[in-house]
Amino acid sequence: MMMMMMMMMMMMMMMMMMMMMKMMMRMRMMMMMMVRMMMMMMMMRMRRRRRMRMMRMRMMMMMMMMMMMMMMMMMMMMMMMMMMMVVIMMIIMIMMIMMIMMIMMIMMMMMMMMMMICQ
Repeated sequence: MMMMMMMMMMMMMMMMMMMMMKMMMRMRMMMMMMVRMMMMMMMMRMRRRRRMRMMRMRMMMMMMMMMMMMMMMMMMMMMMMMMMMVVIMMIIMIMMIMMIMMIMMIMMMMMMMMMMICQ
């Protein structure tokens, strides 16, 4: 039972990880595409003298993207951590319950024995 639950949790975690990765990849792709498109547009419009400024712009854009990506990563990590914590908590809870049950059983047994002896 316990093992089964653990396995299930693990599976779920794996799935989540995969999904996150895919999402990240997609996001990155999208961002890159967007940047490229913007660049193209600007280039089309621009003259020679404005190219330099354009380069600077590009740099800025790249930086921004990087920042965004970092943020995303952090968020994902946080989420994952939270999930892990929840799972661990659940497991601990189950363990505790089991322990209590065991103790109760033992107590009951003791009581019974006592009763028997008394009789």
